[in-house]
Parts: sequence; structure tokens; C-alpha cells
Amino acid sequence: MKSLLEPVKMVGRDVLSTLETVDIQTGERKALAQFDYLIEAPNWTRDGKRLIYNSLGLLYSFDIGTLESTVIDTGYATQCNNDHVLSPDHSLIAVSHHTREDGQSRIYVLPLKGGDPILLTPMAPSYLHGWSPDGSTLAYCAERNGQYDIYTIPVSGGVEMQLTDLPGLDDGPEYSPDGKYIWFNSVRTGLMQVWRMNADGSEQTQMTFDESNNWFPHVSPNGKSVAFLAYRKDDVAPGDHPADKNIEIRLISSDGGESHTLVQLFGGQGTINVNSWSPDSRQLAFVSYQVNN
Repeated sequence: MKSLLEPVKMVGRDVLSTLETVDIQTGERKALAQFDYLIEAPNWTRDGKRLIYNSLGLLYSFDIGTLESTVIDTGYATQCNNDHVLSPDHSLIAVSHHTREDGQSRIYVLPLKGGDPILLTPMAPSYLHGWSPDGSTLAYCAERNGQYDIYTIPVSGGVEMQLTDLPGLDDGPEYSPDGKYIWFNSVRTGLMQVWRMNADGSEQTQMTFDESNNWFPHVSPNGKSVAFLAYRKDDVAPGDHPADKNIEIRLISSDGGESHTLVQLFGGQGTINVNSWSPDSRQLAFVSYQVNN
């Protein structure tokens, strides 16, 4: 796909982004489009026809049939990062946008078709990851008093609620389709691992025990599987998730157990930061990268 935007750098290098899908049953990968600049974090729309991704601070809607991208009007929110989530009915999208005043990430909600954003988290930094299936609550990672923990806040606005408080980074909170659980990743045991807790923050339970650093658990729409990103143990610090590493996308049952590798690729940050399951729970969308020195 020809870009009308200027190429960006990944750690000082030119980057080629490939938007891909993978069939979780056959393992077949399909490259949909390539971009000579950085794109990140595809969300799959519930009609199965489009992928929403971010690039250069803006959001785009990618038509899987025509392979064309169109920009989504996000008003003044023009510094969006790779933490964006669709509402359960897909009428709205919540974004993490770096405000002009201080450059910190805050969470906003706007119509998916485009429109004016509404601020939900005056406190910063706040990085969105989950939307409750009843549409009432957002879950996010936020730094407060020097500590990154999991928080929730009503979509209608109000006071945020802190769900985790142990030392170490907690990140990537995402609701299960039944609304009972919030999945997240935590470094509290030394390596970054996948965890699950009740939606009120109780019964925090470790779900992966791999010798790797595991990030961003995403629950399939049918509630049966969880996809996550895995870095090799010695490639990164447990609390880091760079964009330029040899990584894996792995799957685990939502009941727990051993994980297995679905895809090996070069990527990381930006590959699957947000839920990218197809509505039929058969495919995942993701972004892989190539860099030139």
C-alpha cells in the first residue's frame, strides 16, 4: 500500500509494517497489506469486515475486502497511541491520547464513525486496554505515585477504582466476554506473566508459568482461548516490551494450562497491544515488522 505519510523510525531505523492475520486452527498466516511506516495494534470490528489500527497519532479503518485504509476523525486527539478499544456494540471507540499540555496519555471516548473525544481520565498517564461487556466500565493501566497498577472507571465518568497494589508493573487489563474476570500481565513474580482476577480485583491468580516474559492477554470472543505476546527471557527486562525483538504469539486455554506457540515473528510493542480476535474466534490480526539500519 502506498503511503501518503512520511516514514517513521523504529529505534533509529526505517520500518516496514505488515498487517497480517493467522488462523488459530491451521496456523496459516495471511499478509493483508504492507506499510513503509509504523502501524500498530489492530482491532477487529464485529462485522468481520474491518480492522482499526493506529499510526502516527491517528486511527485508521482498514477494509479487509478492498485493502484500503481511511482515517477516522478523532477531533483534537491526534496523538493516539496503540491502546485503543472498541465498545461492545462497536458504536464507540476509546483511545489513549497524549495531551498537548504535558504529553501524558489520557483516555478519551468518541464515536467509531468519528467525532469529538470526551475525556474520562484527567489523571495521567493512563493507558486503556479493556471495555466491560456490558459497556459500563473501562479497564486500564495507570501510573499513580510512581507505581503502575490496574484501574477501572465508569464510561459515564466518575472516580477511578484501583484493583491492584502489589509492587511491580501490572498492565494490559482486559475483560473476559462474560464480564466475570479481568486478565492482565504482571511482573510481581520476577518474570512478566499472565494473570487473571475477578472483575472487582479479588482472587488474583497466575495463569502462565513460562520461562518467558508474557504480555497483553487477549480473550477470544467465545471465551475459550487467550492469546498473548511472549518475549524470550534473556531478550528483554521483565518490565519492558520493545518493538524490535524475535517474539511469539502464544495461545492458552482460558481455564489455564500449558501454552503453545501460534506465530513466531519479529515485533513486540505494537504487534497485539489490544484485542485483535476476529468475531468468530477463528483468527487473530497482528502486525509484524522489518527494519533497515
